[in-house]
Amino acid sequence: MSIYPADYWLIRTVDLVREPLTYAVLVLGILALLVNGMGRWVAVALFGVTALINTWRIWPYSALAGEEIPQITAADAEAAQCFTALSVNVKVKNTDFDQVAAQIEEVSPDILLLMETDANWISELRGVLSDYSYTLEEPQPHAFGMVFASRLPAVDARMVENTSRDTPTLYATVNLPNGEDFEFIGLHPKPPLPGWNTEERDANIVRAGTETPASDGDALVMGDFNDVPWSRTTTRFREEGGWRDPRIGRGTYPTFPANLTVLGWPLDQIMLRGALDLRDFRVMPDNGSDHRAIRATLCQGDRAQG
Repeated sequence: MSIYPADYWLIRTVDLVREPLTYAVLVLGILALLVNGMGRWVAVALFGVTALINTWRIWPYSALAGEEIPQITAADAEAAQCFTALSVNVKVKNTDFDQVAAQIEEVSPDILLLMETDANWISELRGVLSDYSYTLEEPQPHAFGMVFASRLPAVDARMVENTSRDTPTLYATVNLPNGEDFEFIGLHPKPPLPGWNTEERDANIVRAGTETPASDGDALVMGDFNDVPWSRTTTRFREEGGWRDPRIGRGTYPTFPANLTVLGWPLDQIMLRGALDLRDFRVMPDNGSDHRAIRATLCQGDRAQG
């Protein structure tokens, strides 16, 4: 069912959990071998097929596959124009304001994207946000507020309602000290839940990657996609928009649920386009939210331009 091209929320939810589901069906397949009965081999075969389908889908995101984005060396990074970016889904009902603030202060990113921010969250994080020369805020009382903050000059930043009035997409053109610029996109569509099939989410994701207002060759997208990188939607987003994924060839880097990432899945994405290079990429420690934040150092310089 999970490879059938349907938008029904239950089918698409299976796509999210392919990695932990693979572990589960392997264990169940072994247990089925120990059970006497006429249906034993049928069960073993079905569990085996399920494991193979899931492995096939997530294989590019294993450490055994080839890396799509090589990691540049310290020497290359020193000669380039580098910056850090941090994406944090704070969880609107979360009250661990200090943990999130402490993590932001520790990373001290040049670009910060916050999601699920209501007016209370913005008020509680006003201290760390005051360190940024540019901020754009769209608080919402439910789960789709957003804040963009940058120490780098940002021009033409705006929240766009690509598919729904309560799930904004952020677009901003960011200027680097070397005179180059790139487009930053922040994304947080709705998840597949009962009553929320994925037509709107899928349209939001794909449109964000292919219909960027600035149409810059160099671009960075971050956010909680409420989707996994191996899904047909995010794969289409990546292929049609010319995006490169740092997870490919490195691992799945689960971000949700934050307290059980060993069995979790990667809902929070970062992808690059054009001449941006990757210095490092990591999933951050638990900060009290239900998502782990993701941090990256990106570079643009002589190596990238050459």
